[in-house]
Amino acid sequence: MPVSGRVLVVEDDHGLRDVVARGLREAGFEVTTAADGTGALRTAAAARFDAVVLDIGLPDADGRDVCQAMRAAGTTAPVVFLTARDGVTDRLSGFAAGGDDYLTKPFHIAELVARLQVAVRRSGEPADAGGGDVRVDPAGHDLTGPGGSVALSPTEFRLLARLLAEPRSVVRRNELVAAAWAHGSIVADNTLDQYVAKLRRKLAEVGTEQTIVTVRGVGYRVS
Repeated sequence: MPVSGRVLVVEDDHGLRDVVARGLREAGFEVTTAADGTGALRTAAAARFDAVVLDIGLPDADGRDVCQAMRAAGTTAPVVFLTARDGVTDRLSGFAAGGDDYLTKPFHIAELVARLQVAVRRSGEPADAGGGDVRVDPAGHDLTGPGGSVALSPTEFRLLARLLAEPRSVVRRNELVAAAWAHGSIVADNTLDQYVAKLRRKLAEVGTEQTIVTVRGVGYRVS
């Protein structure tokens, strides 16, 4: 059977992880596994994958934060979230974090295979993305650069990860709000601006030349 693509499966439940990996291999995928967010980021940085199956409820980090950190580091492969929660707000937060699809537990392996096949078919070659000389950690919510590390609040982490996912591209204000705050939150313009100002200071603190540029009337970009 020809290989359908390389898939990274991130799931902390040992039994479910083995079942998913076995089912995907039987369907022709080449599978690598990780049990937590830290391992997922390390594995994703070491090899290119055609898709990622990512559990939201990981022991060391929210899977949505892991997805944002992957995007910030340059991973462009489609991400299918696994979760026990099926609310509209949960699904929207997953999409805002950079996910491409959403599968609720319990699920049939055949459905996961079908969704992955579609996702791999639609995905192209990796884009020129990544955080340059800085990286964000979803487990500790840290920002690390050439001059050291600083702590980020969860909101700061999500804003910066969203910006780093598309370096040199303008990210609209409403997209940043969707990535950093719960669906339906009322976020004043000056609140977003204040968070961006904090992030500029923290980028300078870790010794990077990258900063966040205001595109007036539209949004922000990392430059």
